[in-house]
Amino acid sequence: MKKRVKLIVRLVLLIGTPISLYFVPWILVKAWIMPLPDTVQGQVDEALEYGFEGMIVYVDQGGKEPEFYAGGWKDRDNKIPADPNSLFKIASISKLYTAVAITKLVHDEVLFLDKTLTDYFPELAERIEYSDQITLRMMVQHRSGIPNFTDNPEFWSNPPENSDGALEFALDLPAYFKPDSDYGYSNTNYLLLRKLMDEVLGYDHFLYVRKEILAPLELKNTFSSVNKVDIDDMMSGYYVGIEDDFKHEDQGMVASAEDVGKFLRALNKGTVFEEGEQEIYSSIYVYEHGGLVPGYQSMATYHKDIDAVVVQFMNTTDFEGYEWNLLQITHNRIVKILTNN
Repeated sequence: MKKRVKLIVRLVLLIGTPISLYFVPWILVKAWIMPLPDTVQGQVDEALEYGFEGMIVYVDQGGKEPEFYAGGWKDRDNKIPADPNSLFKIASISKLYTAVAITKLVHDEVLFLDKTLTDYFPELAERIEYSDQITLRMMVQHRSGIPNFTDNPEFWSNPPENSDGALEFALDLPAYFKPDSDYGYSNTNYLLLRKLMDEVLGYDHFLYVRKEILAPLELKNTFSSVNKVDIDDMMSGYYVGIEDDFKHEDQGMVASAEDVGKFLRALNKGTVFEEGEQEIYSSIYVYEHGGLVPGYQSMATYHKDIDAVVVQFMNTTDFEGYEWNLLQITHNRIVKILTNN
């Protein structure tokens, strides 16, 4: 367990830090310069040679039937092959769903983008610097300067039991910067946004997400937690150097690649919105996202020039960040294959 905690702490401290240009591992160079395969499945098979245990790719290109690709293991220990319909922890891709829900509540005048953190959480006035200047808009856009609780090594060495416990790791700390003066990705922003939705709705915000986003799009394989699904439907998650399977750990939303792909197309085409909502959303957040938690990394993008949604799940992470860079390289190569075809 101590080894596991130490490795995860190193992961958190290093993720998001660009690999030095003076030391680019050959595995990344190789992945970048290898001749491009003719097919997406060929790229999946190639990527598995770089140490990934399993991989799922979903492609929805306009005018064509959606395509599913998989390789490696769904469950390495039990030798169960990767299944493109498996559920997967989508990590920060969930921020897209949160931003859409916030948009809908703003449109309905339940929430207001220019109200401050102090307006909504007066009890945090003395615990988050500049709370009287941080607006809801800044939080959605990661321009609040609120410290990221997952940057705190203590969060990983002493994991909290709930979101209130997680928030404690971001309180009583200096701001990263003055509100709206810079950009700084912070999971604390979205923890607070979800907490705010719970309070103004009077019930769990995911019920609102299900009613207003998932149900209209007929997305039946998207859930708030691994605790809400049959664990056998989950793709296992692995961390380099650790034998454990991470699939049992609650790390936020889970979904199938197909559900994520359908949501992303609806987001980019505007069909997830009611009249007047998309203009609000476009002013506050992005239209694609990646996700990373121990054992799981993902990427969901839309490419207007070829009208294609590409969702990629890879169930292996590491503390150097090489696996994340490999995911990005592989994703770009898949898009090139689709463009060439």
